[in-house]
Amino acid sequence: MNRIRLILHRLIRRPAITGPHRIYVRRIPVGVMLDLEHPIAAALTAIADDEELLGLLLEYAGDRAEPRAHDGHASEGLLLEQILARVGYEVPVYGDSVAALADRLRALAPVPAVVVPAQRREGGAAA
Repeated sequence: MNRIRLILHRLIRRPAITGPHRIYVRRIPVGVMLDLEHPIAAALTAIADDEELLGLLLEYAGDRAEPRAHDGHASEGLLLEQILARVGYEVPVYGDSVAALADRLRALAPVPAVVVPAQRREGGAAA
């Protein structure tokens, strides 16, 4: 059901950013959701197309599958750093798209709740 809703959202709405990767923005009650399917798909494709990167990912997955206590300096952490260094972890936004994304996020930002000062006192509004 969620997948159908996202597809309908994309058909009805324009992406907030069109290039180099499309980014969609959707309002939720407490903020916004950034749809990063295209940048993530590009990263996964880069991994699948590069044998060395794919080998690093499989080695990373194998290390994570081993039951052991968490060690921040374990080889899996180093493998992840190598993968991220090669694939990247940032989504570029160029030129006028920066302002367009900022305007879109500002338009979708939730309205802050208004607190009436009288309700702060003991007894609330009824007092």
